[in-house]
Amino acid sequence: MTEADVLKELTAVFHDVFDDDSIVLSPEMTANDIDGWDSQTHVMLTVAAEQRFGIKFRTAELESLRNVGHFAEVISKKLEAR
Repeated sequence: MTEADVLKELTAVFHDVFDDDSIVLSPEMTANDIDGWDSQTHVMLTVAAEQRFGIKFRTAELESLRNVGHFAEVISKKLEAR
């Protein structure tokens, strides 16, 4: 799965978590760009992404995330390693 494919699937996760189908993700996006993206929704996004992609994040990976593109990159690498 390419990072573009991951970003597409990740968009669906964001739509579900935020209950907002108008969200259009870009790699540069951060929590500051999406209304309601706080610590609680960050945990919800993490859990939803783990379920959607069948992966588990390490705490260090989550702490290092800079933006949506980095999130997609980490997911893509985890999928390749399987």
